[in-house]
Amino acid sequence: MAEQHFEILIRGGEVIDGSKRPRFKADVGIRAGQIAAIGDLQAATADQVINAAGKIVAPGFIDSHTHDDQALLLQPQMEFKVSQGVTAVVTGNCGISVAPLLPESPLPAPLNLLSDAKTRFSTFKEYLAALTAAPPAVNVIPMVGHTNLRVLAMSDLNRAASQDEIAHMQALLREALAAGAVGLSTGTYYPPAAAATTEEVSEVAKPLAEFDALYVTHMRDEGVHCQQSIDETLQIGRGAQAAVVISHHKLAGQANWGNSAKTLPQIESAMHCQCVSLDCYPYHASSTMLHLQEERLPGKILIATSEPHPELQGKELGEIAEDWGVSRAEASARLQPASAIYFSMDERDVQRILRFEPTMIGSDGIPSNERPHPRLWGTFPRVLGHYSRDVGLFPLETAVWKMTGLTAQVFGVERRGVLAEGNFADVTIFDPHTVRDTATFDNPMQAAAGIDCVIVNGAVAYEAGTYLGTRTGTVLKRTAPTKKSPGMAA
Repeated sequence: MAEQHFEILIRGGEVIDGSKRPRFKADVGIRAGQIAAIGDLQAATADQVINAAGKIVAPGFIDSHTHDDQALLLQPQMEFKVSQGVTAVVTGNCGISVAPLLPESPLPAPLNLLSDAKTRFSTFKEYLAALTAAPPAVNVIPMVGHTNLRVLAMSDLNRAASQDEIAHMQALLREALAAGAVGLSTGTYYPPAAAATTEEVSEVAKPLAEFDALYVTHMRDEGVHCQQSIDETLQIGRGAQAAVVISHHKLAGQANWGNSAKTLPQIESAMHCQCVSLDCYPYHASSTMLHLQEERLPGKILIATSEPHPELQGKELGEIAEDWGVSRAEASARLQPASAIYFSMDERDVQRILRFEPTMIGSDGIPSNERPHPRLWGTFPRVLGHYSRDVGLFPLETAVWKMTGLTAQVFGVERRGVLAEGNFADVTIFDPHTVRDTATFDNPMQAAAGIDCVIVNGAVAYEAGTYLGTRTGTVLKRTAPTKKSPGMAA
């Protein structure tokens, strides 16, 4: 037998291949951006040999929920992602994306969290062309935001859309899907889309069926009316004949703590009737725009950014309001435009949702300020280290599957998410004993421990704590849609 030669040879590691099957000892050979061989490759030679003894060799992690749309162009090394083992990001979540936007388009919050007024793409095709011309370090699974479509089609966002405006939004959606968007996301929780009725969203989403594309949503309510919002989401999915993804499932507000014991069976029941998926992040605090309504401002809220008052970054809203002698709503108004971190969830709900078998892992980080939520840098190692190893929520094989094979199946991207011969060489090597998140709420921009090496499309992007500057990411297509809910037990 002829001697095998590889560009990269990963020797001596334990492979967790992303399919949920038990780990196994094997070498991994990479050639021409693909996994060329898995097995006993002792006799092989290579341009670069990586010693993975004592380490786990896994598929690169796929972040199912990001707001990295603009960062991919402005921070193309994507250090906050590759340092935690992420090799692909799903963008355009919560109804907001960087495209389409016209030069004169307004940027109502939360659209302003990720859009740079200097860089506008009037079509989705233009945005994807920019990513292709200047590739980032990670792969991109792009979606288009419903809020963007409303901004382009409507002069008044405080009402439901007319039939003409719905037709305009459908045309914009078709353009995005034809260009390569894998789905439509909505954020009816937020003011620019809150006036959109169930009927409006269902009608706008109709083109999804033509492209076998996804309907992904930050639901209208994640608190008192969470179950009704789940019902609305499922109804929209059925009306659009589209697979559904419930984004960052949570139960916000102390009055709702414990209700994941009701919502998860509700979601599981629906999974048997239509194609439904969900993701969550491994923290009991959320992060988004700073709300203006008093009823959305209870409890501990940390200011992440404030344009007029940058000196108050990291301070609690309640303390600021007290110092100023005003209500929380008034203090919020004075801090605008602003973003914040909300400590509104119960750890028991977080763990129950994470442990739910079909739950994917998504960071929901916002890479646009100096004091981000620690999930931007810490999500994936936190699942591997804290929740899998230390808390024991699930085996490491399950943890890896929740962030690789399962996510690739939900988003319909082929030859990703599983280490197998012929698949693309997106690989993360980590130490199962030391992997952990180091990012904290006080010091959030900290690279994870225990992530040894990250390979994207056959090129090493990160090794031994060093960013190597490779930019081999590409835009991924949805070419393998499924009609059944991924992750459900047979």
